[in-house]
Amino acid sequence: MVSELVLFQLSSFFALIGMTLGWRGVMTKFAGFYDLPTAWSQVFWGIVLGGVYAVMADGLLFQPYYTTVVTDDGVYTGLNIFSLMGVAVFASVFSHLLLRRKRVRSGGSQPSSGWALGLAIGGMTAMVLMFRMFEFEDIFSPRGLLNVLLISLVAPRAEALITARHGFMMLNGKRWGAVLRSAFWRAALLVGLYFVVFNMEGWLFILPFVVLANPYAESWIWESVPKEGRRRLRRLWAEQARAAQPASVHGEKHESDTEQE
Repeated sequence: MVSELVLFQLSSFFALIGMTLGWRGVMTKFAGFYDLPTAWSQVFWGIVLGGVYAVMADGLLFQPYYTTVVTDDGVYTGLNIFSLMGVAVFASVFSHLLLRRKRVRSGGSQPSSGWALGLAIGGMTAMVLMFRMFEFEDIFSPRGLLNVLLISLVAPRAEALITARHGFMMLNGKRWGAVLRSAFWRAALLVGLYFVVFNMEGWLFILPFVVLANPYAESWIWESVPKEGRRRLRRLWAEQARAAQPASVHGEKHESDTEQE
């Protein structure tokens, strides 16, 4: 039997991979043009909030659900809708309060701070869930490890999408509507993650939502960039496009010359 310390290290390792990959692409594309120190501070607060949220969800939701799945006594002790919404609203309200901090609002960085905050919340959620999964007997099979890998990658990004959208709505003056929508999507995400722990077919329903929502993230983060930064960023992208164009033309010319020879 693998010790709990090793299981904790494994779950932390996979969760960090998911958070790192979630940061790349969206946040790195706009690096230097949004409030990076504030975003990093949100990662810290996200770890704190995510730790409390993940433990609450584990105790109130996952463990009763696990008992229902593994036992065959006909007594349902699974997901309670009131506990589910209570945990989701708890995380959404405190996310809202963290995104209402003066430091965040003064720079209009709610979407970028929300992405960083969501990555940390999702990473902690995935870490606690994977810690439970590593205790399963067949978890180190190819199917089990694939499921762990998907959870480590999807949970942080899905939470980042939820919280970045929350910040974007706050930036547009929608406050409590943002809390309610975030709570709904967060509850749906929890149900989906707990379902795929025992039924990998559930990924067919989760992954399309994440893939379809992901392209919108760049437009949300774009709203965190100040107007002067947007002009500089457009010039930078234009210069990069111009620099790449002669190289491609030269490459095509070189290929045509080679074919003639």
